[in-house]
Amino acid sequence: MAQNVLVIGSGGREHAIVWKLTQSNLIKNIYVAPGSYAIGCEKKAKNVDIDIKDYDKLADWCQSNNVSLVIVGPEDPLANGIADVLVSNGIYAFGPQKSAARVEWDKEWAKSFMDRHKIPTARWKSFTNAAEAKDFINKADFPALVVKATGLAAGKGVIVASNKDEACAAVDEVLVTKKFGSAGETIVVEELLEGEEMSVLSFCDGNTIKLMLPAQDHKRIFDNDQGPNTGGMGAYCPCPLLGDDGLKIVRETILQRTIRGLQHENIRYIGVLYAGLMLTRDGPKVLEFNCRFGDPETQVILPLLESDLYSLMIACCTSSLDTTVLKWKPGVCAVGIVMASRGYPQSSSKGQVITGVDIVNKTPNSLVFHSGTALKDGNLVTNGGRVLITVSIATRLTTAAALAMKSTNEIKFEGLQYRKDIAHKGIACAVLKSGKLTYKASGVDITAGNDLVSHIKPLAKSTDRLGVLGGLGGFGGLFSLKEAGFKDPVLVSGTDGVGTKLKIAQEMGIHNTIGIDLVAMCVNDVLANGAEPLFFLDYFACGRLDISVAKDVINGVSDGCKQAGCSLIGGETAEMPDVYPPNEYDVAGFTVGAVERDQMLPQTSKIVSGDVILALPSSGLHSNGFSMVRKVMNLANARYKDKAPFSFSGKSFGEELLTPTKIYVKGVRNAVKTGKVKAFAHITGGGLIENIPRVLPENLSVELDAKKWKIPEVFAWLAVVGGINESELLRTFNCGIGGVVIVAKEEEGTILRLLQDYDAVCVGSVVPRSKDCAQVIVNNFMDIMETRMRKYVPDAVSLHATPKKKVGVLISGTGTNLQALIDATTNPTRHIGAEIVLVISNKMDVEGLKRAERANIPTKVLRHTNYSTREEFDEAMHNELIKAGVDIVCLAGFMRILSGAFTRKWKGRLINIHPALLPLFKGTQAQKQAIEAGVRVTGCSVHFVEEDVDAGAIITQETVPIHVGETVPIHVGDTVEDLVERIKTAEHRAYPSALQLLATEQVKLGDNNKLIWKLK
Repeated sequence: MAQNVLVIGSGGREHAIVWKLTQSNLIKNIYVAPGSYAIGCEKKAKNVDIDIKDYDKLADWCQSNNVSLVIVGPEDPLANGIADVLVSNGIYAFGPQKSAARVEWDKEWAKSFMDRHKIPTARWKSFTNAAEAKDFINKADFPALVVKATGLAAGKGVIVASNKDEACAAVDEVLVTKKFGSAGETIVVEELLEGEEMSVLSFCDGNTIKLMLPAQDHKRIFDNDQGPNTGGMGAYCPCPLLGDDGLKIVRETILQRTIRGLQHENIRYIGVLYAGLMLTRDGPKVLEFNCRFGDPETQVILPLLESDLYSLMIACCTSSLDTTVLKWKPGVCAVGIVMASRGYPQSSSKGQVITGVDIVNKTPNSLVFHSGTALKDGNLVTNGGRVLITVSIATRLTTAAALAMKSTNEIKFEGLQYRKDIAHKGIACAVLKSGKLTYKASGVDITAGNDLVSHIKPLAKSTDRLGVLGGLGGFGGLFSLKEAGFKDPVLVSGTDGVGTKLKIAQEMGIHNTIGIDLVAMCVNDVLANGAEPLFFLDYFACGRLDISVAKDVINGVSDGCKQAGCSLIGGETAEMPDVYPPNEYDVAGFTVGAVERDQMLPQTSKIVSGDVILALPSSGLHSNGFSMVRKVMNLANARYKDKAPFSFSGKSFGEELLTPTKIYVKGVRNAVKTGKVKAFAHITGGGLIENIPRVLPENLSVELDAKKWKIPEVFAWLAVVGGINESELLRTFNCGIGGVVIVAKEEEGTILRLLQDYDAVCVGSVVPRSKDCAQVIVNNFMDIMETRMRKYVPDAVSLHATPKKKVGVLISGTGTNLQALIDATTNPTRHIGAEIVLVISNKMDVEGLKRAERANIPTKVLRHTNYSTREEFDEAMHNELIKAGVDIVCLAGFMRILSGAFTRKWKGRLINIHPALLPLFKGTQAQKQAIEAGVRVTGCSVHFVEEDVDAGAIITQETVPIHVGETVPIHVGDTVEDLVERIKTAEHRAYPSALQLLATEQVKLGDNNKLIWKLK
């Protein structure tokens, strides 16, 4: 039987709670007191006029209206004992009784409680005398800079001072001038903790706790945490700053310990236990406890909750939380931005008209919760300090932040103020932990490359002859002249190219550094076997030989050889117009080096635990990972000649990215000659993670400390904009280390002096390898990178905030063209400029609807058979499209002829794709008509829709050849089915391209039905 519930409160937090409760099938009516206009608009919700301060009358009202559960939003009623009265009258209350709520309303008691039960928190002392408090501040052996009113002060009773004078002034404000009234009769002065602030809320039934997803609030009024404290200017969830290990610590040492402590003191805690935390170097510490849902954390936590909220609350009240499943929506995050009125937080402005809320409410995965609004004269107006919070949900935190900002910009009212950096603190960390871009997705599959090497090894082994040492997989190929019948050193060969870095050189017209890269990649590889490079040969292939370009490349090769101390003794130039386009070329290099047998590297058997790792700094990317770099450039919609935001000297992207690879030969060879070097690893493709293990014995690992070397800024920019996680960064790029040398600890100083020209530094050591442990462990990488990445977060967010045209798609069937549009509009590298916000089908249960649902796109089924006329059906579709805020309508296999009224309403914004080269072969049998007509070429056309079938100006076309048996022997001849499938492939290219042209306003339909082009 469906139940009645009562929610106490009227703000954004209570709006979010009511919104979530409406989704429960177990609830009939949601009464809200006092509620608000917006809350009352939610289904099942009814504002009721009750005196919520008279708890006895409130309990009588609940009994008279069959209310089974009361959810208390704000802290004041809980501090005053509302739950005690309700429970004594047999009514479930979701919220702690007064004795348990003391964790929030009496901060002095809460701090003492934490000390009693060994819950980690800041050092502190309480005072009622201002002079004594100030004396404590000036004499404390820790920074006693946080002054708190011990009572309730609407979330504003904490003053964080930057120095002792400010802290003393805060004491006077609270104790002498009574800034917070009776709430500040006693103050707590506590240690200023350093770290990131965040919140972990949990459901509690007195015995069991179940953690909600961690969130981070933003207290200060202005960007970059400037200005006075507020009740909260925004939040995001989940907060990646607290990993699984940290969350386990919070659960066990803070929340579970709190519940056990309360039980020990005979206090039963029911409801939400909120822990405000500081993530310090010593682990999470409690800043404060709250006895209720946080605001604005609730607004970003509840949209991610998959479980039934009412069931969870009842489980808390009935001590059955241990048997209740708490589920969250997988793979998504939420960002909420608070919109405040003029004067907040010191004052508030009321009565300003608010516009744009309806637009945001129609946007998929976007919500608006009302914190302080009212209805006046038919207009929505401001009615408090914090007015609204826009919440957006997405799979990436960067995208959610951008969409939330976009929603915020849609809403207007006089005096509006909001922060533009909500969630920016967490974006860098989220990228490092769960970024999606991989080298494989950029077109390079490291794993497949490794598999190929494994396949080639036995083939190469079968060609062995006397003199060959080792096999494939090392940095160089080995050959002993002595064992082959000669006497003297071992020769080491190496060959390599520079990959897709060439593409950037060709686009920039800068070719003189590529030759240096080519030499560096080869000679650094043979150096890994201890060899001194003796000679070098190059291979230059092109479509059409451009002498000036070739000269630049070979000049670079010559420079590289001089740096490496080897001779350029020959090469090959191949001009192949059938293989390469006119302005493209490729290069390859080959080197041979020599090393005395007793100096050969790596000396794997001599490497022991305690040896040190000396890093040779890189000049940047060197010559690896450029497929991913080019992918990120596409994501950033950046040109190589644009100024690079990570450049300290104002260089362009291309100039920075073309910085040549460092050559380490001379210094490392001098070190090798001492006989004290055990190994050298060249950090190339595979990054730190995959190259260092190539010189290590299986039973050893290395531990590196990222604080010990400088990570170039380019890697921070790539990580943020590309969304590249920590492990992918470390296995793709050198991350600032071009090579590592392994020596005994006692030889560290000697070898560092020999490598001083490269600014070599000790970055770690060799350690025993635990079972199933990685061979390269990089400590503090995330901390260092996260700090560096933050400066690039605003630009990354802005990439996702570019306004997009809203698209509605009409379908009738499988929706293959719909899928092509979904794939294109959700691929950030395509920059289509559009997002699909609604899919309408005139048939139920078709595959196209499932495609939309899998992509989280809202769908609507309007069966044409339910309407008496075509015009009536079209009008219903039109209304749905308008309701969704649609700008452009795409027909994708929509098997209905549209009425003239509909096409006129959407003139210039309605497009279709037809499986033929219009104006030929109109209608539904276009492929059959093309074959029967004997034409050799057909294709598809994307066109504006007019009232006449398959009429309208053509935006783009793709051609498809028709195979005929007598001219193409491989084919017997196309059937209609063959042609349909090939045209579909062309359609999947053409339709997204046409949509991009229209959405980015590169083409539009003129008044004379002719196209007007404005190509970018």
